[in-house]
Amino acid sequence: MAIDPVCNMQVDEMKAAATYEYKGKKYYFCAVGCKEKFAKDPERFIKEK
Repeated sequence: MAIDPVCNMQVDEMKAAATYEYKGKKYYFCAVGCKEKFAKDPERFIKEK
């Protein structure tokens, strides 16, 4: 399971509504709307730990 970086929902990688690759990492989204928000400003949603 992956975590949608926009809404923090758990997303099954095989059933994700959308995906987006940024800086070599693939992100999974529960909905196309979350992917579109992420695509506009990815750095806002990336939390480096």
